[in-house]
Amino acid sequence: MNAVKSSKINHLLSTTPVGVVLTSAWLTEQGYSLELQKQYRKSHWFRSIGTGAVIREGDQVDYLGAIYALQTQLGMTIHPGAKTALALQGRAHYLGLNDKRAMLFGPPGEKLPNWYSNYDWGVSIDCKSTGFLPPDLGLIEIEHKLFRIKVSSPARAIMECFYLAPDHQPLVEAYELMEGLNNLRPASVQKLLENCTSVKVKRLFMYMAEKAGHDWVSFLKTEKIDLGSGKRVIVPGGRFNSKYQITLPRELESAQ
Repeated sequence: MNAVKSSKINHLLSTTPVGVVLTSAWLTEQGYSLELQKQYRKSHWFRSIGTGAVIREGDQVDYLGAIYALQTQLGMTIHPGAKTALALQGRAHYLGLNDKRAMLFGPPGEKLPNWYSNYDWGVSIDCKSTGFLPPDLGLIEIEHKLFRIKVSSPARAIMECFYLAPDHQPLVEAYELMEGLNNLRPASVQKLLENCTSVKVKRLFMYMAEKAGHDWVSFLKTEKIDLGSGKRVIVPGGRFNSKYQITLPRELESAQ
């Protein structure tokens, strides 16, 4: 390898964090031609993990290192959400979350690349495509290893839990998660609720927050939150809550 090529690989290795995926499209934009990328793989600087993506040879890369590539290199807003985001921020507490499953959310039109979907990250990846919240609203940055990624803030994450309920998220567990969110910022919650298009999510959120007795609820401007009209059967055969016009699990409605 000549001096120029040696300088390029050294620059690449020194300016990209360890533990992340590098996409072929991004490398090309940075001046690393497809032919040069091929040489790097042949020289064992990098290892392919699927068409369009590589990792450093010998590097340990998890699904969050791949999220880094989606967000910073491909400009996507797919992010860890719901219980996964709460767990990453230490908000899962005693629930004993299954570490072998990661829940991702992204807006309609964004799809995980094949290299992401087909690679074995050691966890089961479930990516929900939905526009019930604006794609960039309520996201925060967290540090993981030597890089940073965007995940759902606690307020957005609990709303994503309610979006998944009851089929993919037990409501009683969602309530236990809500109980731990006693320091949410009313202004952030207000903005999320006003921009949320799911009546089910908004009603469940307000019901759960009030049931948990959180002080921040009193600062919400409920007159600006559209809760829709008519009854919603969240769980068939459950108990009806008249204030929010929703049918909930009996064990939840009867709990104090």
